[in-house]
Amino acid sequence: MTLHQTIATVTERIIERSAPTRRAHLDRMATARSKGPARAHLSCSNQAHAYAGAGVDQSRLATQSAGNLGIVTAYNDMLSAHQPFETYPALIRDAVRAAGGTAQVAGGVPAMCDGVTQGEAGMELSLFSRDVIALATGVALSHNTFDAAVFLGVCDKIVPGLVIGAQAFGHLPAVFLPAGPMTSGLPNDEKAKVRQKFAAGEVGRDALMAAEMAAYHGPGTCTFYGTANTNQMLMEFMGLHLPGASFVTPNTDLREALTREGARRALSLSALGNTYTPVCDILDEKAFVNGIVGLNATGGSTNLLIHLVAMARAGGIILDWQDFSELSEVTPLLARVYPNGLADVNHFHAAGGLGYMIGQLLDAGLLHPDTRTVAGEGLHNYTAEPKLIDGVLTWEPGSGQSLNTAILRPANDPFQPTGGLKRLTGRMGTAVMKVSAVAPEHHVIEAPARVFHDQQSVKDAFKAGELAGDVIVVVRFQGPRANGMPELHSLTPILSILQGRGQKVALVTDGRMSGASGKVPAAIHVSPEALDGGPIARVRDGDLVRVDASTGTLDILVDDLDTRPLATADLSDTQAGTGRELFTAFRNAVGAASDGASIF
Repeated sequence: MTLHQTIATVTERIIERSAPTRRAHLDRMATARSKGPARAHLSCSNQAHAYAGAGVDQSRLATQSAGNLGIVTAYNDMLSAHQPFETYPALIRDAVRAAGGTAQVAGGVPAMCDGVTQGEAGMELSLFSRDVIALATGVALSHNTFDAAVFLGVCDKIVPGLVIGAQAFGHLPAVFLPAGPMTSGLPNDEKAKVRQKFAAGEVGRDALMAAEMAAYHGPGTCTFYGTANTNQMLMEFMGLHLPGASFVTPNTDLREALTREGARRALSLSALGNTYTPVCDILDEKAFVNGIVGLNATGGSTNLLIHLVAMARAGGIILDWQDFSELSEVTPLLARVYPNGLADVNHFHAAGGLGYMIGQLLDAGLLHPDTRTVAGEGLHNYTAEPKLIDGVLTWEPGSGQSLNTAILRPANDPFQPTGGLKRLTGRMGTAVMKVSAVAPEHHVIEAPARVFHDQQSVKDAFKAGELAGDVIVVVRFQGPRANGMPELHSLTPILSILQGRGQKVALVTDGRMSGASGKVPAAIHVSPEALDGGPIARVRDGDLVRVDASTGTLDILVDDLDTRPLATADLSDTQAGTGRELFTAFRNAVGAASDGASIF
């Protein structure tokens, strides 16, 4: 199939825009590559320190040239998604020993859960944790004793942070090993209804707690299609997972077999063999375009409009939100997974999953087919399904058809002809909106603004009955420089109640929304942020604001906007406590959301 002209045009524009920075990155990787296997350059004393704790592998590390695999892990047992990683190092070591190599845990990275910190002070560290993870990855691999690496991480900031860190060592092969989603529990739509009833005072906390525990009930990622599972999708579309690995549930024989094979594959791609495939060769401009297409086709998390920009820049590739918007215009929405539908990711996987979707998009000319991946040359490898037959892992052709068209549709009969993401521009600045779950009648909202400087004030106004009538809730001073750009997902039940009452309602903010952004229109990531003097700092209560996903505009309909003084806010309560005082340097150094909200 001929590549779609828009895919080709956007890709070429990215290549041209990125040429100087991409060349500089590849030159650095070539220099690192030219030095050969790292351990050979260490002194005997340095090597002894590196091998002292290696147990039965100590002699092999010291005397043989077999490959050594570095493991960077986000394991902790507070996060359900990362709890399964507790057993992975032993599996990995066994697998590579059988192949004649060795493996060591190079280091750990922090992994926090936005589901725990939603609406709490800890959420103000969440976005910054991505760059901390990248830094920790750099520290882990800085010992320079590894020929390849595997990365154990799943959730919201963890995968982007690991990808950023991996590209600093882009001369090494990298394979990402997921843990998979938890088995299905209480349906997500039923859980959401209980949340709304609790917010409206119709049920007590005991009912809310029972619903939450029935939904989040075991190891693995949350089953809705938020940022964590969007990350997993990207790792397949971009060629860093083994094909079909993303949505195999934890603690199953197939999951273990994929983990073992992923470790062996990483080692086989090292410069010691004949199939050297460094991560810098995989994560090129075409891979990122494929990732953006996957994001649009699945109606994925809005957080990736920040993370993909930052991930790309780590490899010298410059993306902007216009690229996302243009690709969205030609990418059909092929999936309905909660919050864009009733199904969860397990239902999506059973219906045909990523293998079916990648095949459809390849056939439609909407993906670059000729990318390099950890599975070999070409994205067609990712249309196959992993099977465990008589104890042997193999890949077989996918079904080639959706087994449930209410969840997953072919490219010639999509849920909607364009993707789930829109770029908005206008007098209020630049923002993004996820529209895949927003009903068409809510794509355009024009209403008076009600302006707030924090989430709690919105909740207080709702409880006091002050949010009557049509309203656009503006929550500012939530950008990266102001307070770390927290997600505002705890406002979702309130806004959903207002919408359910028949009010026209939308959210406009320089903060983030959850990866589970749903049916309420939300213009988010507004740039410049209020603290940087963006127009959002000039909005006043009662101003008529227009959020228009149809034309891609975000406007404030007043005449004197440019002459108004900028609002200020007392941010002292967000600068310390719960570790926030440790991140002052991050708030001072961070870039704009449109540039990836990164400190690098």
